[in-house]
Amino acid sequence: MGMVGGGPGAMIGPIHRIAARLDGEIELVCGVFSRNPAQSQETAESLCLPAERSYQSYTSMMTAEAALPDGERMDFVVIVTPNDSHFAIAAEALKHGFHVLSDKPATRSLHEAEQLAEQLQKTGLLYGLTHTYAGYPMIKQARSLVASGALGEVRKVLVEYPQGWLAQSGVEAESKQAAWRLDPAQAGISSCVGDIGSHAAQLSEYVCGEPIAAICADLNAVVEGREMDDDATVLLRFENGARGVLIASQICAGEENNLRLRVYGDKGGLDWQQHEPNTLCLKWADRPAQILRAGGPGLSPLALANSRTPAGHPEGYLEAFANHYRNFAGQVRARLEGRDATEVERDVPGIADALRGMRFIEATVAASQSTQKWHHLQAIAALENK
Repeated sequence: MGMVGGGPGAMIGPIHRIAARLDGEIELVCGVFSRNPAQSQETAESLCLPAERSYQSYTSMMTAEAALPDGERMDFVVIVTPNDSHFAIAAEALKHGFHVLSDKPATRSLHEAEQLAEQLQKTGLLYGLTHTYAGYPMIKQARSLVASGALGEVRKVLVEYPQGWLAQSGVEAESKQAAWRLDPAQAGISSCVGDIGSHAAQLSEYVCGEPIAAICADLNAVVEGREMDDDATVLLRFENGARGVLIASQICAGEENNLRLRVYGDKGGLDWQQHEPNTLCLKWADRPAQILRAGGPGLSPLALANSRTPAGHPEGYLEAFANHYRNFAGQVRARLEGRDATEVERDVPGIADALRGMRFIEATVAASQSTQKWHHLQAIAALENK
């Protein structure tokens, strides 16, 4: 793979690199890691890349890599820059025939995401989106349980993602990560919903197998002087009629990344928290509660395929991230081998998630600014159920 972004001071770039090499199936062969050529070269040297594979711009990287012979050029590019450059980099990669794996959100606007979808359709190339939390084994188990009908008809969905790292004023002056997330020019029209609310929305759709169809939203800039939202509460209506509540906040002092998902059907419910990711709690209407554990008995083939260690050994954030990389690598390998990707290899968020994610972000901002109660989300007919 080649990488764009992830240079000095980056948080998510190094995590991507760890996840990519965890299974020994992907090699980082080239990159441009910063807009600053000296810093980009410094990062490349620290990663032991040859000087000729360290580029000064993503455009020069795409051109040079495309000119290399098969088996030597990169097979795909991973994008780990701020949101404002995601679309341009992805478009350039597709133009030169490279598959794309991108950090979320996919683009800065729904319009850009729609353009990206059109380019993917024309080129037939692969696209993945690293919604990390969908990579956890017990989230795979939750998805399988809902799909099997074990919970019955889904009625209620509660998803919350409280953080506290932006609870104080002035943090953006001290943190590169906070600065760009609170800058509309780089982040887009939303900070909180764009950064973590989109994760919560994607997770609820992934587990339930149903798209969000309508919303009622309340977004706020709680910390004085901020231009963008740092707190959000969204009422949800899913395509199948289920109701839900999504809470995303960056100003819950003392919270870390306390992501939690609860799904209730007419036969039972499930409860998963990222702070205890190896555990899935099931509650039944007609029998005692049940606890399932990662690597333990009774798990679905999808959950087992995304588990690495024996029961009782923690599988966390990095492993969940790595599941997306391993599965996406499987898709690329399937293309090279001229075969269809397996069900597990296809289990990576893609362009449908990208479109729904950007649709959700823009709709919540518009809904919060409106006096209208319910806002129906624009249909994505060709991709809605993929």
